[in-house]
Amino acid sequence: MSLKEDIGFVKEELSSEEKFLESFVRVERFFKKYKLIIIGIVTVAVVAIVAIQITSYLKEENKIKANILFEKALKDSNDKESLNSLKDLNTRLYEIVVYKQAKLDGKSAEINYTPYIKELSDYEKALKEQNITKLNDLSMQKDFLLKEFAIFNKALILTKEGKYEEARDTLKLIPQTSQVKDLVSILNHYLLTK
Repeated sequence: MSLKEDIGFVKEELSSEEKFLESFVRVERFFKKYKLIIIGIVTVAVVAIVAIQITSYLKEENKIKANILFEKALKDSNDKESLNSLKDLNTRLYEIVVYKQAKLDGKSAEINYTPYIKELSDYEKALKEQNITKLNDLSMQKDFLLKEFAIFNKALILTKEGKYEEARDTLKLIPQTSQVKDLVSILNHYLLTK
């Protein structure tokens, strides 16, 4: 019986080794058949990973350079070289410096790429010009940061022009939960007398 068990064991060993060799041969055939495709995929993957790493590194370096230039430009807005370099690296930071300098000089700046600064600049221009249409357009923008202030200022301009009923209607657009509610109530009390 022992000999029979040994023969069975040897048969199983040979069978498992045969299966292993068979699977190895299949893998080898598969690799030979698709060798170019596999090498191509691996090459593309390696190149993509390297490109992503290089791009990430360059973005980080540009960010650091832009911050240094931003700091220089804030300290000395007459440094044209820093301003031009900053404009090339980061337009938004450049526009912040331009806006700040324009405010110091009492001028208005042309802002195109920095949304909140652009809105603030447009708002200031509309107030300076006492332009109801521009204030109305700004207050109709969904995410305008100073929406309620724009509506209030529109009502204030209408009041100055003697259009009291329009001013009252405009003030009704400002919600009771607004930060401007105290100013609204003061203007509403004034409008009650008109």
